[in-house]
Amino acid sequence: MPKQPTPQPGISDIAPYTPGKSKADGVSRIVKLSSNENPWGPSPKAITAFKESAGELHRYPDGSHAALRAAIAETYKLPAAQLICGCGSDELIGLLIAAYAGHGDEVLYSAHGFLMYKIYAQSHGATPVTAAEKNLTADVDALLAAVTPRTKIVFLANPNNPTGTMLPFSEVRRLRAGLPEEVILGMDAAYAEYMTDPAYEDGVSLVTEGSNTVVFHTLSKIYGLPGLRIGWAYAPTHIIDMLNRIRSPFNVNSPALEAGVAAVRDQAHVSLSRENNAVERERVSAAITEMGYHVVESHTNFVLVKFGAQAATIAAQLAKQGVMVREVAAYALPEYLRISIGTAEENTALLNALKHCAALQAA
Repeated sequence: MPKQPTPQPGISDIAPYTPGKSKADGVSRIVKLSSNENPWGPSPKAITAFKESAGELHRYPDGSHAALRAAIAETYKLPAAQLICGCGSDELIGLLIAAYAGHGDEVLYSAHGFLMYKIYAQSHGATPVTAAEKNLTADVDALLAAVTPRTKIVFLANPNNPTGTMLPFSEVRRLRAGLPEEVILGMDAAYAEYMTDPAYEDGVSLVTEGSNTVVFHTLSKIYGLPGLRIGWAYAPTHIIDMLNRIRSPFNVNSPALEAGVAAVRDQAHVSLSRENNAVERERVSAAITEMGYHVVESHTNFVLVKFGAQAATIAAQLAKQGVMVREVAAYALPEYLRISIGTAEENTALLNALKHCAALQAA
């Protein structure tokens, strides 16, 4: 047997990212509430744009993403020259780490932060470091206390996945002010479009004011386009320049670019999705609370529920009934399940399945 090639140090220590489950053995009808998808789907205009792009599949996409950056700039009132697009916001997170953190450096984030921060840090030889949270919410004091001379990037998902909690912008601003000027603050705003709290801001003003801050957004959540993998970031010009130097020249495909433009410009559909989600999130949270389980207050399109030592068992029982939810033991939350908000019909199926699980637990 030939010798196997030796991977770079640390690569074999990476635990691969495991996405939410979408099927169960022996179950034909699935209610998928495991991946924080928009159950009402993307804008019909985005679907039309995607279909109309089929005639140009023999052409390379626009490597500058000019039309999509222009649509984002117009909608979010940002300068197009300071925007970059990627194959999901996670690609851009990886590019930021690749550009600014390597062997001997540290990437810092809160204890229950997005797993890709750790994976990308390890893949580029940097050391992932976590800071304790307070009440399942990022703790600014703990983050600042964990900063060392080796810290290159601090990531803050706000609102956070998988907890659904958020920090008011006053705390985000305090975090930025407490960081060394040269340390990058990466604001992961994947769920920002669900926010209605006046105390919230995604962090764009910090970029505009000139700090070394990067704000990430995605079209996978409220825009309903996870299958096309589109993300974008707003950052200072010098950081945008570095990311453009190392990204793939055609990292966003043509159908995604066309659908993305249409989706971003259809803010009426975004508003409708946000309103529908708020109504169903309140209904689901109230019903699960009434069953006796603790539901963490959420600002997103999912809820985190504490089921205790039976969490994994309940997830398996739900799967047997065709309801797929997300186990979050990998986020150091083994007693919790993350449940995406679905349509009214899907959520009713979830609640009925949970009642059946409770009956099984009681038997």
